[in-house]
Amino acid sequence: MEYSKLYVGRIRSLCHKRGISINKLAAMSDVKQSTLDNIIRGVTRNPRVKTLHKIAIAFNMTLLEFLDFDSLNNYSFDDDSDETF
Repeated sequence: MEYSKLYVGRIRSLCHKRGISINKLAAMSDVKQSTLDNIIRGVTRNPRVKTLHKIAIAFNMTLLEFLDFDSLNNYSFDDDSDETF
């Protein structure tokens, strides 16, 4: 799985568990709707840490808590040959 799809899945999962829409998350996080839509659609594949931090705060989490989930913790960059850093 692509790295970017992991945190998109995390955002979708947390929204689903908490019963909030992506639109509501944009308002709660003070992240522009277009920015959040671009992340969710995969247009923005490497969002800024500041953006992810705002999203985490909207979920009442620290950035560490937001990024601490099994799929991401077990991710291997060796498997992601499409990414250029």
